[in-house]
Amino acid sequence: MKPAIRNRGRPRTNVLPRKEQLRLAKRAQRERDRKDGRALCQVKLREADANMLRGGLRIPGFEDDLREFLATTIVDAERYENLKLLRWNRSGRYLTAREAFGLYERNWRLVDTAHLDEEERSLIDKLARKYGNGVLNV
Repeated sequence: MKPAIRNRGRPRTNVLPRKEQLRLAKRAQRERDRKDGRALCQVKLREADANMLRGGLRIPGFEDDLREFLATTIVDAERYENLKLLRWNRSGRYLTAREAFGLYERNWRLVDTAHLDEEERSLIDKLARKYGNGVLNV
């Protein structure tokens, strides 16, 4: 009589095949990210920059610094009524802060200054300080 052959390796703890387990785990991860308000954003960078970004993401507080940098560098034109009208011939919702300043400066005659809300007025002041040495040449 032959001795019983034992299964080698780790005992099976889940009835699903490994491929199905991985698929379900990935789905759960995507759902957690969605609930946290996170999105996957793939970016092609030079290798040195990519390594610095990966290293920075491990540092606590780095995401906040990155968010602050983006807020000072990128302008959401949809938030500002006059800027939205000035960028009529451009595609996309976002502009660099320098582009936004240039649009305001070149097209100031089209800006409805009587109906500028406080948020847009402070954006224009901030852009003028950063890119125009405190002056908006209009």
